[in-house]
Amino acid sequence: MTEPAAQVPGMGTVHHLDDHRPTPPAEPVALVKDPAPEPASPQPKAAPQGSRIVRTGRAVRRVATHKRTRSAARFTVRHGMYVVGGGRIVARRAWEGRTAARYERMLRAAEAAGNLDLATEWEERGQRFRAARHQRRMDLLSAPVKAAKGATAGLGITAGGLLLLGIILAVANENFADLATPTLALIELIRWIVVIITVVWGPLVALGPWAALLALWGVGRHQQAAPQWVLPARPADVGAPITPSVVVTALRDLGIAPLRQAVKEMGDAGAAMLGPIRIAGCGVEVDVTLPSGVATDEVQKRRRKLAENLSRHEHEVFITIPQAARTVRLWIADSGALDEPIGPSPLLTDTTLTADYAKGRAPWGQDLRGDAALISLYQRHMLITGLSNQGKTAALRALALWLALDPRVEFRVADLKGVGDWGMFDGLATVLIQGPTDDHVIEATEMLEDLVKEMERRIQAPPGTVFTPLIGIVDEAQVAFMCPVVDKEKRPYGGSKATARYFMAARKIHNQGRAVDVLLYQGTQDPTDQNLPKLVREGAHTRASLALGTESQARMALGDKAVDGGAAPNLLRPGLDKGTVVVASDGIKIPAGQAALTVRTHYISTDDAALIADRAKALRDGVTTLHTVDNGPDRDPLMDVMTVLGDASRVLTTDVLKRLTVLSEDAYGEWSHLDLKRVLDGTGAEPYKSDGRMVVGRERLARVLANRDTKGSASAAE
Repeated sequence: MTEPAAQVPGMGTVHHLDDHRPTPPAEPVALVKDPAPEPASPQPKAAPQGSRIVRTGRAVRRVATHKRTRSAARFTVRHGMYVVGGGRIVARRAWEGRTAARYERMLRAAEAAGNLDLATEWEERGQRFRAARHQRRMDLLSAPVKAAKGATAGLGITAGGLLLLGIILAVANENFADLATPTLALIELIRWIVVIITVVWGPLVALGPWAALLALWGVGRHQQAAPQWVLPARPADVGAPITPSVVVTALRDLGIAPLRQAVKEMGDAGAAMLGPIRIAGCGVEVDVTLPSGVATDEVQKRRRKLAENLSRHEHEVFITIPQAARTVRLWIADSGALDEPIGPSPLLTDTTLTADYAKGRAPWGQDLRGDAALISLYQRHMLITGLSNQGKTAALRALALWLALDPRVEFRVADLKGVGDWGMFDGLATVLIQGPTDDHVIEATEMLEDLVKEMERRIQAPPGTVFTPLIGIVDEAQVAFMCPVVDKEKRPYGGSKATARYFMAARKIHNQGRAVDVLLYQGTQDPTDQNLPKLVREGAHTRASLALGTESQARMALGDKAVDGGAAPNLLRPGLDKGTVVVASDGIKIPAGQAALTVRTHYISTDDAALIADRAKALRDGVTTLHTVDNGPDRDPLMDVMTVLGDASRVLTTDVLKRLTVLSEDAYGEWSHLDLKRVLDGTGAEPYKSDGRMVVGRERLARVLANRDTKGSASAAE
């Protein structure tokens, strides 16, 4: 019986020796587990043809836009254009040298500039050139005959000279052969010249074109005859001197086609448009006569571009229209000069300075030339406008402080801002209202209405009556014009209708106040038809404006004539040009042909203004300032007289009557000296003479009021 095959772990089946049965060959057994077969990696796909083109395009673009590539391209184009431009310039010069083109061009330029005398001169020069050219051409016809005769004569003279020289040498050396020596020497010289030319000619022919190109390149480079975009960047020429060529170039590049063409035709004579360049203060001034077809307003509209062409900021170039036709006047400041402060006001530096309302002029500041800007305030209503915080109050207050140094001038002030800007007029003005509320607007309106009553009283006075100046000042007048309050009779205080109380009071003063020295000064912000009605702004004789936002506001502030004449307060820099005003007035000296003047006003701080006000108060015999205008019907005349006396020991009866009128127009507007005497008679405070003039004594009146029976008011006895 056959035994079963033994099983050996890991080695398959083992047969016994006696087992002769054939067995299949055993497969090899791996001792280590075979790893899992790796998946076949995918074959890379061929890149599509389109992506290769994209990559190539990107590479080309990257190279083309590289900084070095652009620099190299500009370099190549620039120097190539130098050669082309130089050739064009040389050809033009040659053409003009051989023809009358130069004279024709100068003739057209003179005609374009309207200079007929210069045009006639160039025409005569052209005729003389043509005559001389004709004569040269006629001479050329006979030139061959003359040249042949000259050559024959020259050859004969040369041969004779050489023969004579040979004879001299033969005699001197006793050798007949020396007779031909000079001729042979000349022949040898000619031979060497030919040899030298033969040797040099080849290099000259090779180098000649390159030398010509180099010469053309030099001409083109000197004239910068290449497109602007390939020229090397030049450093900013800020503050460069203003020369005729600079001005002409700036005008040429304004973008006005007729002007550019005219300058191009003028050539080097483009400066014929310019008058003399004059030093004017911290800058220069020049008149420019524009060629035919160019309007002055076209240049005005391009002020910024003109300033940049002149290497200046916009605020450093001013364009005005003088009297001459087709002429603009340019004032160009030295770079940065307008940012330098001006000196202090003469009101601060000269403590002995006084004012004269009728004949004097207030030192307001400096014009752009650096000259003192003096303004007359005699019988002129004033309006000053500007954006907030540009120095409007300080500019207006400076004029009032100068007027305060004339003791004849009376002030009534309404400050509708109410932050103390006019506080120094307490004790100087007879009325001082300070505050922005509707109640303050009502008081300011009543103040103006009292001015109207005083104006009407003066108008009805006997002919020849002399009146002292009475100045009403309303700062921040836009608050009054826009006040919505309505009185008991349904009349609004603000607005621009015929029923508006403030508006009508201002209009009445504007209409007739000047004749009797009752004037109105107003300061307002951002002039519009709502906060500054047209009839009111046009009633001012002196109109001044600080920096504004738009041209329409500038027209409202100064009027169309001033703006059309070049006034541009809207181009002043808010904050940087603080205190700079553009003035339109016959009270200030304005150059002929201009409609306005730019003035940099002296700044007087609030503390300095208080010092000037103290000097003004010292010139007066005490002024009682009322802070409200009371038109109530119930009055106590003795108390009111005591009120208007203030701190003065005695006051002229005339001044007492004026102050009573200010205190209450309704109660005391019709009072005379007899009415005042009637009230004071029998009280112990009757008017008496002091230095030959009737006065009312404060001490006497105070004693009467202290001892009187309060049960029976003095008003009851009236």
